[in-house]
Amino acid sequence: MAALYHTRIRLSITLVNLRIALLAGYSRLDKSLSPTLTIHRILAHKFVFSDLTYIIHLSLSLFWLSIIPSSPSPIFIPYKLLIPLLYTTTLLLPLTNQFVVPATPVFSWSLTYFSNQYIPDTHRPPVFISLLPTLETVLYGTNISDILTRYTHPFLDILAWIPYGVIHFILPFLIAFFLFLFRARGALRMCATTFGYLNLISVVIQLGIPTSAPWYEVIYGLTPASYTMLGSPGGLARIDELFHSNWYTVGFTHSPLPFGAFPSLHAGNATLAALFVTHFFPSYTEMVWAYCVVLYWATMYLTHHYLVDVVGGGCIATVFFFMFLPNELRGDAALEYPPGYTPGTDTAGFGPSSSSPSFSSILNRAGAGRSKYV
Repeated sequence: MAALYHTRIRLSITLVNLRIALLAGYSRLDKSLSPTLTIHRILAHKFVFSDLTYIIHLSLSLFWLSIIPSSPSPIFIPYKLLIPLLYTTTLLLPLTNQFVVPATPVFSWSLTYFSNQYIPDTHRPPVFISLLPTLETVLYGTNISDILTRYTHPFLDILAWIPYGVIHFILPFLIAFFLFLFRARGALRMCATTFGYLNLISVVIQLGIPTSAPWYEVIYGLTPASYTMLGSPGGLARIDELFHSNWYTVGFTHSPLPFGAFPSLHAGNATLAALFVTHFFPSYTEMVWAYCVVLYWATMYLTHHYLVDVVGGGCIATVFFFMFLPNELRGDAALEYPPGYTPGTDTAGFGPSSSSPSFSSILNRAGAGRSKYV
């Protein structure tokens, strides 16, 4: 009973601190909807060398928009014109541009990933079919991914699917959300920038050096590939069969980049997520790296990547994390709280471990927060 009581108290304190963080986060937001304010800020901005990256993003976006076929939307505006229109609108509104500007590399990656399918086949390099399995054998003495796919079981399918097909798509948003609530503002900006550039550069590598995944070797062997071929869900087809769905089959069959095995974005994003959690929320280090290990295995078990792809994605992610980590977020500064947030007690890695006020004082502060922010 005592253990249950302490668990309930700890959960209550955590929820109260979460509420305090949400109120503090809301108070930090710029809620203005005035485009004039944004224009004044741009005119007052002192441009630095790093601002040239936005010119690169603009040039890249113009290139992709130029090759996307024009098709009318329900409101009689070509779809590809809706993209710059929506982006420009969000840039002009202070409420939205505080999130859109740091996330520009993410949008640039998304546009690159989904638009590359419109590059004419005559302008694409040949697909390297035997490169990755050969490197796998040379570097590790055998084809590790092939060994991991020889035995399958519904339990292993579920174990691989959860990190690969579910957590992978959720974890970056969760990390960004908690960085916004519990860490200095620069942490969220770094998160968006690093994730964006990691994915963008990886896709550029995949376009420049197109490589086939293990599923291609299983289906076609080492026969030459063409860009008219469709993708494959690999082992995720068993998940569709298990749940009587076709989500992964449809998604991976019509993937805009079926020949992008190296580097593994699943492994790269998982490694980057683990580095962020380790650096900013060290209490969860063991948990997040355990997730990484399972995901590394899942990428090969599901025949989506070779081991060399996994290693490549992890190495690129590590380089990008430390390359974009600013000095003001190193050491103890990584655990500093954002303005307006002061936790009341240890909240499973989000609060201080000692010298904490009582639970009643936390409740009182939460009540005070209501009168201030709501």
